[in-house]
Amino acid sequence: MSDIIYQIAGAIALAAILLAFIRMIKGPSSADRVVALDVMTIISISLIVFLALILQRSIYVDIALVYGLISFVGVVAIARYLERGL
Repeated sequence: MSDIIYQIAGAIALAAILLAFIRMIKGPSSADRVVALDVMTIISISLIVFLALILQRSIYVDIALVYGLISFVGVVAIARYLERGL
């Protein structure tokens, strides 16, 4: 039963990444594209943690944490650039 739930959760996460990717491509403004990229990184972080749960490897949680920090810094830098330039 839990395998089916894992498969459904993975499929929903992949569908969400696909929808965010479409928004990133079609986004009418740069801010929409940045938000879509941020959504994709958040979903991929959750997939990495999900993988850590399935494989029972705690190192993947550390990788997800570092990836989240890098993503945060990148989004802040892009937002600052869009607001008034570096």
